Amino acid sequence: MANTTATTAKELVDVPRLLDEATGINARLSSLSPSDQLAFSGVWGCLRAVLAAAIARRSANILMLLPQAADADIVAGDAIAFGLTDSIALPLSSGDGRGESIRDADYAERLQVLQRLSDRDGDRVEPLLVTAYIGGAMQLVPTPEKLEASTRRLSVGDEIDPEEIRRWLAEAGFAATTAVGLPGEFATRGGLLDVYSADQPQPIRIEWFGDEIESIRRFDVASQRSIEPLTEVEIAAIGVTAEDVAEDPYEDPDPQASFSSNGSGDREIDLGMITEYLPEDTIVVLVDPQDCKLTAENLLRRVEVKSRFCDYDELLASLTDHRVVTATTFATGSADAVIDFQSSTADSFATSLDETRLKIDEVAGDHEILLVGDTPADAERLTELLHDTDAARQGRLHLCVGELSGGFRLLKAQWLVLTGAELFHRSPVRRGRTRAKGKPITSSLQLEAGDLVVHLSHGIGLYRGIQTLEKNGQHLEHLVVEFDGGSKIYVPSSRIGLIQRYIGGTKNQPRLAKIGSQSWARQKKSAESAVTDMACELLEMQASRTARRGITFDTDNTWQNQFDACFPYSETPDQLHAIDDCKGDMESAKPMDRLICGDVGFGKTEVAMRAAFKAVLSGYQVAVLVPTTVLAEQHFHNFRDRMVEFPVEIAKLSRFCTPAEQRETVKDLKRGKVDIVVGTHRLASKDVDFSNLGLVVVDEEQRFGVAVKERLKTLHSNVDVLTLSATPIPRTLHMALVGVRDISNLETPPAERRSVETNVARWDDKLIRSAIIRELNRGGQIFFVHNRIGDMHSVAERIKRIVPEVRIGIGHGQMGEGDLEQVMVDFIEHKFDLLLATTIVESGLDIPNANTIFIDEADHYGLSDLHQLRGRVGRYKHQAYCYLLIAQHKHLSPEATKRLRAIEEYSQMGAGFAISMRDLEIRGAGNLLGSQQSGHIAAIGYEMYCQLLEDAVRQVQNLPPKLSADVDIDLPVEAYLAEDYVPDLRHKIDLYRRMARINNASEIDELRDELRDRFGPLPPAAERMVELCELRLDAAVRQIASITNNDRFIVLNYTNRQQIEQVARNSEIPVRIVDRSKAYIPIRPQRKPGTTTPAPKAYPGIDIEKPDGSGWLKLAREVLKLA
Repeated sequence: MANTTATTAKELVDVPRLLDEATGINARLSSLSPSDQLAFSGVWGCLRAVLAAAIARRSANILMLLPQAADADIVAGDAIAFGLTDSIALPLSSGDGRGESIRDADYAERLQVLQRLSDRDGDRVEPLLVTAYIGGAMQLVPTPEKLEASTRRLSVGDEIDPEEIRRWLAEAGFAATTAVGLPGEFATRGGLLDVYSADQPQPIRIEWFGDEIESIRRFDVASQRSIEPLTEVEIAAIGVTAEDVAEDPYEDPDPQASFSSNGSGDREIDLGMITEYLPEDTIVVLVDPQDCKLTAENLLRRVEVKSRFCDYDELLASLTDHRVVTATTFATGSADAVIDFQSSTADSFATSLDETRLKIDEVAGDHEILLVGDTPADAERLTELLHDTDAARQGRLHLCVGELSGGFRLLKAQWLVLTGAELFHRSPVRRGRTRAKGKPITSSLQLEAGDLVVHLSHGIGLYRGIQTLEKNGQHLEHLVVEFDGGSKIYVPSSRIGLIQRYIGGTKNQPRLAKIGSQSWARQKKSAESAVTDMACELLEMQASRTARRGITFDTDNTWQNQFDACFPYSETPDQLHAIDDCKGDMESAKPMDRLICGDVGFGKTEVAMRAAFKAVLSGYQVAVLVPTTVLAEQHFHNFRDRMVEFPVEIAKLSRFCTPAEQRETVKDLKRGKVDIVVGTHRLASKDVDFSNLGLVVVDEEQRFGVAVKERLKTLHSNVDVLTLSATPIPRTLHMALVGVRDISNLETPPAERRSVETNVARWDDKLIRSAIIRELNRGGQIFFVHNRIGDMHSVAERIKRIVPEVRIGIGHGQMGEGDLEQVMVDFIEHKFDLLLATTIVESGLDIPNANTIFIDEADHYGLSDLHQLRGRVGRYKHQAYCYLLIAQHKHLSPEATKRLRAIEEYSQMGAGFAISMRDLEIRGAGNLLGSQQSGHIAAIGYEMYCQLLEDAVRQVQNLPPKLSADVDIDLPVEAYLAEDYVPDLRHKIDLYRRMARINNASEIDELRDELRDRFGPLPPAAERMVELCELRLDAAVRQIASITNNDRFIVLNYTNRQQIEQVARNSEIPVRIVDRSKAYIPIRPQRKPGTTTPAPKAYPGIDIEKPDGSGWLKLAREVLKLA
């Protein structure tokens, strides 16, 4: 046997090598004949990855078959930490085998694995580990021949008709769309083709010049902007058409025809097994064969289209050309040779820090100890906590950084690997693949024909779409707005800023304005008066808060920096900004009263944790108030896990605690023994008193009753208050309240989150079965929300009839204190598959393994409630699904229909912003700004109300008016985005609106780059559209309100005499200031006074006669250009 103490493990990457040397793994592999069976025992948890990495020292290719779906991702992640950096997981595709499968994320991952295996050649390559859930390995794949025939290599400089590629993609089942967002989609715009091939990590943008490929680049789905140039790309246009599969996706074409004697059954053509892709030298590791076999049998009983799977025996038979070894937790005794790792768990290594030090010293005499931190800061913190041990002094304690699912102990090899899970009972971080960075939400709602709009000059009308009109030989796009009596106004696309989407303050439909009526002017004036009053009230509240003396918390110290750095994810820019805002508030003498707004899962809790930790380090207590017992439990565990490495005492106070526990916690709060308490409204009870309260964190304040809020006011008259809200405040209102309300908006989705596929459907047994089976097949769990406690058991029985295989648990607020808690714990530990519950699951519950949610009687819920419930899934890398169920024959009200359509439409990350705007539209604005304001919002529309409010706030603060680039330009210039350049109307309207709102030169550069990138070279009319933006910005800086024209002059209507005089002095082209508000620019040179020399016919380089009007634009820009 190899020497067990030949060298010392200093890093995680050393462990596989040393295990190989200690146990002779590869020596034994080399000495056995191919027919000999080799088994490894004592292999579980992280040791599966260590085994794979050790084998990788001999073989460049390893396939590991695992019995649990989640393990494939976990082992691949662990293997990366042990130096096997090329590790990928093969999931089970959740598609049903029809054409939509090509747009399934798991299908895309499977295809990427096939491409990686296909690309392996005989040269020396980095080792590759494929970890496969046994069900994923049994699911058939396109044969290598089919994959090769379906793959095209495109290179820059290739001559190929773009139309040929489009046809090829469409025939392969790719869906044509206006903006590519999912694998299996493509979009065309002029000479550009965007395509998201399932085998590619990001979509590809190909640009042609004629028939020659000019450029190829990857682009980001969220921003639609290019991120990486490529010289060539392979596109696998491989999909499954409807003809390839059985007609009914829920039923097998022949229930009796599962598998024939040779296992092939009614195998579909062009489908084969994953083993056809394995290189010859691949070593296959079969983990826990008995469990794999049982999982395989259960899977085959559940799947509907059996012809898309092989059975377990057939899979093993296909591996006869490869070395197959088994790995089990316990020795089985059936193999020719067994290598026992002689391992044990490191679970619950200690219950306290002192005990941890003692235990480490106990084993340090004959063990090397590796302490593994998730981040460098985590490792640094471990060093600080454990440096004063014999193990550290003897040089046997080694610090490493890595993401491991857990630790282990190898008795014979004499190593101990410890992670935060063992040292501090901290849950391991479950990370998905890092995806493209999220994009902040910018616009609130799309404009569609038939929508109500507000014309700033005329009032409320109906938007009727875009119409191209010809004037003086020029073609211009106009937005058509219809008013009372059928009269219409045509608004040039360059003046789209005059149009706003109408969002009112009541459920009633507003009357359309009458052109020429004075009522619109009166309504605006009344609203202006109201917002001025409101601005004064807000400022008075802010002034009184500023006058109060609060707590000045300490500045950040080493522990705070370590705590911040131990966050195992990458913060979004918004999160960092919000954290800085909170810390700045806390370090000032003014009591903090900050609102953190962010969509579901955008990281509000981490902001609160850092503020809470800062308060504790300064010697103060923190109260975290949440609306439900379930959320209190979740927050308690999250706070405890996050702060477990620091001496912070955390308690909970809710219905889940026994009366004795509650009394003890209340006593400890008064004595100062508890630093942070997490609780429900029980925290606001009169018997709760604090020793030194410094910070109150309120989660979802709107869900507490009036009495609780009043008690809170007395509780925190001078302490800092941080309020968290998952109903995001629309950006327009946020901007209006800047300076009078401290708000931090979290607008950027975290990189790991994936949007939830949302479907509205009538109750359908087949649909419910299909969705539940799909989740069970990939080892996941399901939420089923039903909000009537009385008939929950009958609903459970109905689900059980539909899906007999599913294990169901029931949870609701009327259960006993311990019972509900136990149900939640059992669900988290996957003791059952489906949680049938009331809306107690709505807030904050975070179960990464649950990725399907049904919401029964969805028409009974508000929009933000539905969005909150949907946010319970989609918290890990797998595609999540939300089904909004409606009773079979129920008639829906128009409001319910609107709500369900909106929640289905806004399923992307960050949809909370659009949803809060649509909710405002459906329910009205009274609850957001107070009922007294809702009448004014109904009269003039939400967007204009916010503009007036912002202006009023600035006015009462004695600030100058905000620079507005809203300059009215009416020149005979042909400027628009042509239909063949931006074909999608939604995109076009969005671009026009963004152009109207441009406020600085960098935004113009960004817009020009984006147009060039997304739609190709700008045609002349589009370039003139961008130049109009530049002219508008130059004019705004010069305080020019409008630019118009007549036969002889360009007319500038100005508001600042000094500015126009400066323009006249600096311009080589004459500018005549004729009165207090107007200046003229002659469109042709004029003869100088006192001379007889005729004037030139035109200014140099400016042709005013050009039919497209570019001369007019150039002349105005030449005069107003900034030095």
